[in-house]
Amino acid sequence: MKKNISLSIYAALLLVASNPVLASGNLDRLANLSQTEFGLLAKDFTAAASYKAVAPGEPLGLTGFDLGAEVSVTKLEYSNLWQKSGADISSLILPKVHVHKGLPFGIDVGGFVAASPDADIRLVGLELRYAIWQGGIAQPSLSVRAAATRLSGVDQLDLNTKSVELTLSKGFLMLTPYVGVGRVWSDVNPHAASLQKVSPSDNKLFAGVNANFGLMNIAGEFDRTGDNNTVSAKFGFRW
Repeated sequence: MKKNISLSIYAALLLVASNPVLASGNLDRLANLSQTEFGLLAKDFTAAASYKAVAPGEPLGLTGFDLGAEVSVTKLEYSNLWQKSGADISSLILPKVHVHKGLPFGIDVGGFVAASPDADIRLVGLELRYAIWQGGIAQPSLSVRAAATRLSGVDQLDLNTKSVELTLSKGFLMLTPYVGVGRVWSDVNPHAASLQKVSPSDNKLFAGVNANFGLMNIAGEFDRTGDNNTVSAKFGFRW
């Protein structure tokens, strides 16, 4: 039963990642935007590109690993501006490969690589996490995370994000639900003579659940950064 559920989720992730309807074209006509419109597009892009761990806050421990394939889908609030810029999309789909490694003293490090299936959008992200409370049978885990992402593949702009967040999680048998709050900052620099750099920032709230079946691991997360909603699902191995 567990194997069938995992295979079904994995198949669904592959289907979403390969769907060409939601992502086509590239951001190659930024000069069509006004400065105000570019600022709105940058807020959309920041929310989609910012770091999402899709993992509880409890530390992995010195021998711990978390390796997974993920798909995140961000609903774009200004899809008309993306279309005007050359990308005819209403949601930005980002398949990712995540890896996290536990270190001593409640410290974890992690990162991901991502690429949009039908647009020249590629991302790299890194995180450093420290467990303020490592958690136990009766106590939840509380961790603080600092993270950053960097965009490549889009010739007409550069984008970098930074974020800080708190994550509270508590395990119950094989399930570990978690919630968190944070802040995201970005620098979005256009390569178009008519536009200038913008630096949007927004608060974020997120919640998710991690299900661990021995080595096999499934996680899902909902993230709201600014006005943008992102749903993520991850399948892999965690120990």
